[in-house]
Amino acid sequence: MKKILCLSVMFFLLMAGILSAQESVIEKIQKQGVIRVGMSTFVPWAMKDKQGNLTGFEINVAKKLAQDMGVKIEFVPTAWSGIIPALLTGKFDVIIGGMGITPNRNLKVNFTIPYDYSGMSMVAHKDMAKGFSSLADFNKKDVSIAVRMGTTAEQAARKHMPNATLKLFENESQALQELNLGRVHAVVSSAPMPVFHALKYPDKLFIPIKENFTKEPIGFALKKGDHDALNYFNNWILNMHAQGFLEEKKAYWFGSKDWEDLVK
Repeated sequence: MKKILCLSVMFFLLMAGILSAQESVIEKIQKQGVIRVGMSTFVPWAMKDKQGNLTGFEINVAKKLAQDMGVKIEFVPTAWSGIIPALLTGKFDVIIGGMGITPNRNLKVNFTIPYDYSGMSMVAHKDMAKGFSSLADFNKKDVSIAVRMGTTAEQAARKHMPNATLKLFENESQALQELNLGRVHAVVSSAPMPVFHALKYPDKLFIPIKENFTKEPIGFALKKGDHDALNYFNNWILNMHAQGFLEEKKAYWFGSKDWEDLVK
């Protein structure tokens, strides 16, 4: 019995040593002096300005995080459909890219508490979708909807308009181009992009449903098992909410178009 107890204690100590030896991504970032952020372009979350530099809500958030950590930042633009696998293989330290917190994604990665909330909206072609004003109008086999593959927009379209024909695209600009050319009835995407796009092309496009038809929490995504990093990011988000930083940036990027002249 004593021998079994001793072996159990040794095993416990061994496991404790192994676990403590694992380096948190926070320690890694501090040692290297840089945080690598995985992201993808979504207007106005992240986009290029006229000088070719990244700007947008997510970019502001990530830069503020790096500043508070006292490190430099490296953005790693990644195709959305492969962004979680890229995180898991170590191509960057964290995803800060307007990623909705979903149960399916949570099986693969850990999420922080929400730093924002988003929802799905729709922009439609005036000729193709003439008279459409509800989800039911779009939920028909002869209606085609363009979405960016691997996103919560795709999930929302499949859930709320299961009878519609979905056209999947690697990036949002391709989906919007299909809409502009009149090849699809509508594009489903995170707000406020559909509204911005409709305002840009008022002669061709319109917003058929005035309110967002889903609501989703948005969080940072990181590898599982790193409790120190999760704790740090969660507390940083709490502080940014308390200081009003997140609300201020959201009001600028989502509640105004003062930034429009900065981008292409």
